[in-house]
Amino acid sequence: MAGLDHILDGGYASRRSHLIEGRPGSGKTTLAMQFLLDGVRRGERCLYITLSESRRELLNVAGRHGWSLDGIEIFELIAPELSLDPNQQQSLVHSSDLELGETIRMAIAEIERTKPQRVVFDSLSEIRLLSQGSLRYRRQVHALRSFLLIQNTTALLLDDLTAEADDLNLHSLSHAVIRLEQLAPLYGGERRRLRVIKMRGTPFRGGFHDYVIRRGGLTVFPRLVAAEHLGTFADDQCGTGSPELDLLLGGGIDRGTSTMLIGPSGVGKSTVALTCVTAAIARGEKVLILSFDETTNVLRRRARGLGMPIDAVIASGDLRVEQIDPAEVSPGELADIVQEAVEHQGVTTVVIDSLTGYHNAMPEENYLLLQMHELLTYLNQQGVVTLLVLAQHGMIGAMGANVDLTYLSDTILLFRTFEADGRLRRAISVVKKRTGSHENAIRELRIDSDGIRVGEPLSAFRGIMTGVPTFEGERSSLLPTHRADDRR
Repeated sequence: MAGLDHILDGGYASRRSHLIEGRPGSGKTTLAMQFLLDGVRRGERCLYITLSESRRELLNVAGRHGWSLDGIEIFELIAPELSLDPNQQQSLVHSSDLELGETIRMAIAEIERTKPQRVVFDSLSEIRLLSQGSLRYRRQVHALRSFLLIQNTTALLLDDLTAEADDLNLHSLSHAVIRLEQLAPLYGGERRRLRVIKMRGTPFRGGFHDYVIRRGGLTVFPRLVAAEHLGTFADDQCGTGSPELDLLLGGGIDRGTSTMLIGPSGVGKSTVALTCVTAAIARGEKVLILSFDETTNVLRRRARGLGMPIDAVIASGDLRVEQIDPAEVSPGELADIVQEAVEHQGVTTVVIDSLTGYHNAMPEENYLLLQMHELLTYLNQQGVVTLLVLAQHGMIGAMGANVDLTYLSDTILLFRTFEADGRLRRAISVVKKRTGSHENAIRELRIDSDGIRVGEPLSAFRGIMTGVPTFEGERSSLLPTHRADDRR
């Protein structure tokens, strides 16, 4: 697994014993099988010693992942009548009928017979039950570990955490300790994460790392650390596709910056972002859209209605649209999608629509701030233009958002609605731009079948920051309306 190897600074330490601990269902068996299958691909001898699952159960697990366990020796310590393989009956015994020392001796004898280079011992909880005491349990595990060390075998010892009090005993005996966790949110699929508690002599990556279990095995998403991804890029500006909007922004959007489009629902934030996307594609760049709030089909229909057909560029790969279900996708997987698109597909513009949906993918608000800080810093260092859409609560009056991310953005575009001559109109303004000057004027924004139109600066506004702006100027200064625009 490339992700876990990255976290472990290259992988498991050779000829050492590693403890993999986690509650049932966290993926310990799947992780162990992938470890042995990698050994088979490298031409190494591999042994799976199981006290908790039968050969048939292990083969079923492998079959669901599309794996073949050919080349892996499976040694069962279970009753002969539970096995469907008559060839294995001579090596089968029931662990509960044996003394603890005899069980360990049988495992050692099998290791001596097969002389494996990789071993999985599943699980230590069975040894714990037979020991009936922490002192005896520690002695037997220590004996097994010492034997494996003498045999120059790389081993994974699985433990299902049936007794938390004994964790420190195992931690002190193991070269490395990896804990797998499964979390159950109030809604949506389960979330899984792992943490490397210790690994002697290796600068591993600490903290929690998300992972998923799908057909094909366990995939780990290392926590993104922006400081490790420094890049160089041209210091230029990117046009938005609207000359008036470019003037409002002081020439355009600077490369390697993040721009937040903030305002109430239906005010045109996603449409302006889509305009920037089509401009980037026209320049020959590649774009990634992470869509939380609408499906890909709805996005395509909306683009066609605005005169921005995107079907061809989606088919060519210049535009990649990822429809994200925040109830099913973890934050680590989201960061991995972005990183893979930037580093392997050459994406130079990323749109997150919206941060409200992104927030729903996070377990807590504080995590969102930290995660978004790392992600935006990473994208800025890669020279990527990032567009963040944030919907505020409410349509009219005072507005707010679930979380304040404005301080993370280099540029903020503020959208508002206002009333003039009995019509609902839109206004756009730039609140801040860290990388240069910008207009402090308020311009009218109109959306029609030709895309977006940005009007001349409107000076006769009052109360724009209250959420209820009032236009007190002449009607002639507003963009002209047409009968076809009355529905918009």
